[in-house]
Amino acid sequence: MIPKFVGVTGLPRAGSTLLCQLLAQHPEIHCDGHSSPLCNTLLGIRRMISDDSFFLSQLDNSFESCYGHLASAMQGFLRGWHHDCKKQLVVDKNRAWLHAIELLLHIEPDAKLIVCLRELGQIYGSIEAQHQRTILVDFIDHLADFDRFGRADMLFAKDKAVGAPLISLHAVPDLPKKVQEHLYFVRFEDLMEQPAACMSHIHAWLGLSKFKIDPNKLAIGIQESDSHYHMKYSHKQSDRIVKPKRHDISPRIQSQIESACSWYYQLYYPQPAAKMP
Repeated sequence: MIPKFVGVTGLPRAGSTLLCQLLAQHPEIHCDGHSSPLCNTLLGIRRMISDDSFFLSQLDNSFESCYGHLASAMQGFLRGWHHDCKKQLVVDKNRAWLHAIELLLHIEPDAKLIVCLRELGQIYGSIEAQHQRTILVDFIDHLADFDRFGRADMLFAKDKAVGAPLISLHAVPDLPKKVQEHLYFVRFEDLMEQPAACMSHIHAWLGLSKFKIDPNKLAIGIQESDSHYHMKYSHKQSDRIVKPKRHDISPRIQSQIESACSWYYQLYYPQPAAKMP
């Protein structure tokens, strides 16, 4: 049996670790919970094969056959990555899956993505709070020497931790409807307030049998490597859901975020940020 493929993607500090922990509770789901290199590897294969002179010359002579070989090989690689999965559905976590959604659907047409969202000011606040706890260590992309406003500005740059997945989210309305149907958006705030209801909707969307989670009794899975992120993006798991305290951030930074990303609030948070839980 080939398990159905589901990717978990979206913004950092938006609950993907918790979501994977909750998904793993379902008896029909296999979910390791930590970030996977599978998406990055498939993107790397595309880049590599597109520059291979032997492959390009074969396309000249027999495009359909050669292109079919590539599609079959990439599908085999994706399915082979989780070859030992004996359950109905396998979950693979990587922030780049939304960026690669059309590539994914080309090789696995029934794949689905769950996209994690959160109010952007609180995402920045979560990252900044973790930085203050580990202030003696710099970020991978060397943001520690910036002031708070500059650090927020850099985090939202197009190639940075928040800015890169935001670009993919910005492009969602331009995707064909048949592609958008493979996407499910879950807001961090909703997951915190009504975890059982959120997971019930997700299970139904995935075509799984009904299963009620117990927010106060969760199994703890594999711990992701926080040192890989220089301890700036923690991935702690708990045996129960504890609603985090709201981060108190500079009004100037909040205003800048809302102004620069007004499209995000219009699409995913139509109510004013001040009314967010």
